[in-house]
Amino acid sequence: MTAAYRLDVLSLLPNSFNSLSGLGVIGRAFSTGIAELNVYNPRDFTKDSYHKVDDEPYGGGVGMVLKPEPFFDAFESIPISQNRRVLLMTPQGAQLTQKDLRRWANEYDQLVCICGQYEGFDERIRTLADEEVSLGDFVLTGGELAAMSIINGVVRLLPGTIGRAESLIEESHSDLLLEHPHYTRPPEFRNLKVPKVLRSGDHAAIAKWRQQQRELRTKERRPELYERWAQKKVSRDLPKQ
Repeated sequence: MTAAYRLDVLSLLPNSFNSLSGLGVIGRAFSTGIAELNVYNPRDFTKDSYHKVDDEPYGGGVGMVLKPEPFFDAFESIPISQNRRVLLMTPQGAQLTQKDLRRWANEYDQLVCICGQYEGFDERIRTLADEEVSLGDFVLTGGELAAMSIINGVVRLLPGTIGRAESLIEESHSDLLLEHPHYTRPPEFRNLKVPKVLRSGDHAAIAKWRQQQRELRTKERRPELYERWAQKKVSRDLPKQ
C-alpha cells in the first residue's frame, strides 16, 4: 500500500481541524489512509508555567507578536518525509491558486502548514517556510481557515479521494476556465428547461456546448482569467518554428 500523504499543521487552535474528519470525501481520505493529518500546538512546546507564545513587539506598537522559540521547537518535532514543502499562512503571501494545489499534491508527499494568530509572527519564523500563502487580499484572525482550505484542496487531488478522477479534469480553474453549467432531472422545473443539446445524446455536440459555456462563463465572470486563457490558447495554436 502506498504511504499516506502526510499533512502537518502548527496551530494554537488545534481543535479547529477536527471538522476535516467529517468532511465527506476528505474525511474518508483520512480514514482510509490516503492522507494523514497531524496538528501540533506550539503552546505545548513552551517552557514557562504560563505557556506563553507571544510577547510585545520590539519598537512598540499595538498587538502581540508570536515568539519564535515555541514555533521552532514544534516545527523541529515533526518527522521529515522525503519530499516536504513548508507553507506559512500569511496575508503577505502569494495568492493561492489551483495550480499550487496540484503542484503540492503531485510533487510532494508531505505538506506542513504554519498558522499564526494575534498581530503576526516574529520575522524569524518566516525562515522555516518554503512558501508564504494567502487566500486573498484580506485579513483573518488566524491562518487556520487558509490551512484547512489548502488541506481540502490538496487531499481531493490525491489518487483515490475522488471516485472518478476524470471529474477533476474540466472543473473550474483546472485550465484557467471556469466549469460549464450542470443539469439533472427533471428536464423542466418552474419553467426553467435543461438545454436540448444535453438531452440529445450527441456527445460531440455536448462537448462543444460545454466548452463554449466554459469560455462564455469565464469571459463574463472572470475576464482576467479569460484573457490569460486566450493568450495561452493563441500561443499553443501558433505553428512551431
